[in-house]
Amino acid sequence: MSPQQKDLSYFRLTLQELLNESFPEKANDQKFIDQRSSWAANAYEGAFRSGNPISECDRIANYILFAGLHFSRFDAVFQVVCNEFDTLMADEELRPFALAMFPVCEPVFARYELTDDFAYGYEFDQLYTELTGIIALWIEEHGLQ
Repeated sequence: MSPQQKDLSYFRLTLQELLNESFPEKANDQKFIDQRSSWAANAYEGAFRSGNPISECDRIANYILFAGLHFSRFDAVFQVVCNEFDTLMADEELRPFALAMFPVCEPVFARYELTDDFAYGYEFDQLYTELTGIIALWIEEHGLQ
């Protein structure tokens, strides 16, 4: 196995882990995963061949690998579920419930410009409140199965 193939598999696994955890809507997008992994591996190799230290090669590759993946809509929903509705269900039910609520919450996200640093802005509190409201309404209408 060449060093590039090893790098490519490393980047693919690293990206897949992030997508599984925080971006379930992208977790099965093989074209996206393949493309980003390939770009990151090529950037790493190019930076390494240019004489950059490993830490800089990692920084360059990670910048490409994770571009646009710093604010997770799913993580926001999961945070609301864990903070606001955790007393309504067992801990092991929180993530599956957040996954079920994710599509319900999509219309709320459409009203915001979700940048990588959105979670640190003043609008995040408003988003958090709206997500709490839509989930509470859903529970009121449908109950917890």
